[in-house]
Amino acid sequence: MRLTNCHNFHDFRRLAKRRLPGPIFNYIDGGADDETTMRANATAFDQCDLLPSVLRGVSDVDMSVTVMGQKLDLPVYCSPTALQRLFHHQGERAVAAAAANHGTMFGVSSLGTVSLEEMRKAHQTPQCYQFYFHRDRGLNRAMMQRAKEAGVEVMMLTVDSITGGNRERDKRTGFSIPFRLTLGGMMQFAMKPMWGINYVTHERFRLPQLEDHVNMGSGASSIGGYFTDMLDPSMTWDDVAAMVAEWDGQFCLKGIMTVEDARRAAEIGCTGIVLSNHGGRQLDGSRTPFDQLAEIVDAVGDRIDVMMDSGIQRGTHVLKALSLGAKAVGIGRGYLYALAAAGQPGVERALDLLRDEIERDMKLMGVTRIRDLGRHNLRFRPDVQPLAMRMAAE
Repeated sequence: MRLTNCHNFHDFRRLAKRRLPGPIFNYIDGGADDETTMRANATAFDQCDLLPSVLRGVSDVDMSVTVMGQKLDLPVYCSPTALQRLFHHQGERAVAAAAANHGTMFGVSSLGTVSLEEMRKAHQTPQCYQFYFHRDRGLNRAMMQRAKEAGVEVMMLTVDSITGGNRERDKRTGFSIPFRLTLGGMMQFAMKPMWGINYVTHERFRLPQLEDHVNMGSGASSIGGYFTDMLDPSMTWDDVAAMVAEWDGQFCLKGIMTVEDARRAAEIGCTGIVLSNHGGRQLDGSRTPFDQLAEIVDAVGDRIDVMMDSGIQRGTHVLKALSLGAKAVGIGRGYLYALAAAGQPGVERALDLLRDEIERDMKLMGVTRIRDLGRHNLRFRPDVQPLAMRMAAE
């Protein structure tokens, strides 16, 4: 399959599967336990129907949004994801360049393979920095100070990953933490020699955000102790409140799923939250962000910017989330498959296709601005209507 034959999320996934060794592909592709939540993230959108209006004069469409003080040309941003140079040697450089060319925000992970300073210098579009809460409070402060000095606009603290999810695909292949390939996993690498050639002929694999704190002497496997030894499962709201006050700027919590937690985030001064179940990679059986969206927007949407990720595969998914009140949506696998398939040209094409879908679907919906979207544009199937919408109807 050629890149020009990739027309949607599923085409990029198939091409990525062809090009990546099995253990690497399954690291992107897999979820926790039985992967029930991962599948539900996308199918949740199928239970909601769009109601288009006609004869509205839709020759000019404005897809721009403002979220956490950042003006984006698209209501979609590239969520921060880890280890990108394992998927393609360009890694974050490809994703950031493609996002910048589309005028949208991109995220750099604390487990990223290119430094946040390099990305901030290279591109003027908004950048968020995703990080975890460490046992070493001095390390937390140092990471925030580094981001501030680099000019990062948005801090994004992930709060749903105090321990890693049970990703059984990775255990079967040996792509685990620590990284130890099984015999089957090694054979899958041998079947994709071009990946290995690209890996060894480009710059050394690094985790620049953490290399002063984690021994990278043995490559990817040395991050094994990071989740088990360095992250702090005793993190509380008081700890986060102190970080929000110290940052004194745009601060977002990623992994919020309940009204109570959303309200608490607003109370401690966060400017944004991302409804997320980590793409189904953490707690299997958890509710989908889309199913929680209306309830949380109704509770805090007038106080804090509500975003969501997990399961976004189509422009219609984006419009459904925006119609329920999300300010923007994040994609992860949606650009990682494209990155693995073709580097920056792949990510560019994936974002092109998503932008075109959103523009076309807005015209078909009879709206020319994102703010014109609302719940009047939606109908849920009676048996799956969100609680907040049922209560409003009553």
